[in-house]
Amino acid sequence: MNLQLKRPIAFFDLETTGINTASDRIVEIAILKIMPDGTQLKKRMLLNPEMPIPKAASDIHGITNEMVKDAPTFKQVANEVMQFLENCDLGGYNSNKFDVPVLIEEFLRVNINFNMDGRKMIDAQKIFHKMEQRTLTAAYKFYCDKELEDAHSALSDATATFEVLCAQLARYTHIGTTVEDILAFTGEEKFIDIARRFVYQNGVPCFNFGKHKGKPVEEVFKIEPQYYDWMMRGDFPLHTKQKLSEMFNAYTLKKLGKVH
Repeated sequence: MNLQLKRPIAFFDLETTGINTASDRIVEIAILKIMPDGTQLKKRMLLNPEMPIPKAASDIHGITNEMVKDAPTFKQVANEVMQFLENCDLGGYNSNKFDVPVLIEEFLRVNINFNMDGRKMIDAQKIFHKMEQRTLTAAYKFYCDKELEDAHSALSDATATFEVLCAQLARYTHIGTTVEDILAFTGEEKFIDIARRFVYQNGVPCFNFGKHKGKPVEEVFKIEPQYYDWMMRGDFPLHTKQKLSEMFNAYTLKKLGKVH
């Protein structure tokens, strides 16, 4: 194994009802947990998303409403998943922008705060796009010289992602072999919420979208306080709203402190 680990890393893949990270739900989750000694632990489960699976989604991943009608809901397995991911860094393919946000939304819906503090997130797609710019299937063929069977099967995709990353580290030896080395190469985004509506710029929380993009959050709270209410009522991910509320509460306390 080319990857050197200080703690476990969990490569995971989700199949969902769609691509909206704020509203779509998980229908399959598969996790390949790699221990520092190289031991591999696997977990895969179908989930009842408690909403119809659109035909367009079923056509991609092959999971139908009939297949999940008797499956557990995410709420029923949330604690099991959280325990399996305890003390793990996270890995995947396009996971930073899709799988991780969707997973966190599912946890928040069942009132579980999945703590991301201190977790490293490795996205093999970022290395691939910097070096070759292809899909996961092409990456698997390019790096591993194998055909990806059962593409869009969550466990196959998660396993392929791990194999691709190991092959990348063997091919691009200048990257290094630790999680820290990989993030130094791909860059570690300084985001506040998983959906990246807020990011740090020179250590200052700033908006990363819309008319206030690039402006400090506190400045917007000051000049347009109703923007907070608009966002809280809007169709934003729960995690974004959670972080927005934390920043607004901190701003309010700071403002009160100045008054007194």
